[in-house]
Amino acid sequence: MKAYFAGGCFWCVTPIYKIYGVDQVTCGYSGGDEVNPTYEDVKAQKTGHRETIELTYDPANVTYDKLLDIYLANVDPFDGEGQFIDKGFSYTLAIYYNTDEEKAIAEKKIEELEQETGEKVQISVEKFKSFYEAEEEHQDYYLKNPEAFEKELIESGRKES
Repeated sequence: MKAYFAGGCFWCVTPIYKIYGVDQVTCGYSGGDEVNPTYEDVKAQKTGHRETIELTYDPANVTYDKLLDIYLANVDPFDGEGQFIDKGFSYTLAIYYNTDEEKAIAEKKIEELEQETGEKVQISVEKFKSFYEAEEEHQDYYLKNPEAFEKELIESGRKES
């Protein structure tokens, strides 16, 4: 099965899912209409795409519900401008659903979070339409560039030094 989440910087959210039994995490772009967007154009807010991760998983090992819990625990769901230091549409949050069941689960999680906190969640729930794989240098960035990745986590505010 596949799930698609925009969680801000795709480098920053990739390793989290590997811990929880997701088979593969691929960085890419979703949400816009431009075919085969580039990192530079997405980052420059030119395409209508968000940085997105594609999760390939076995529901016998990890459920969609659990994937959403992981997602919500690793983003700031109340920031409508982006995530941490990354601002702009391409860094805003979105859950791209494939089925009505996925949509219902996502909407229920968001509603529960809003009731629990009394705050408005800034996550778009949209029908999945396409995913374009990011350039190779963005795949498994945390493994290829561990020092730069650690610096990014700290500078972005996702991790304290």
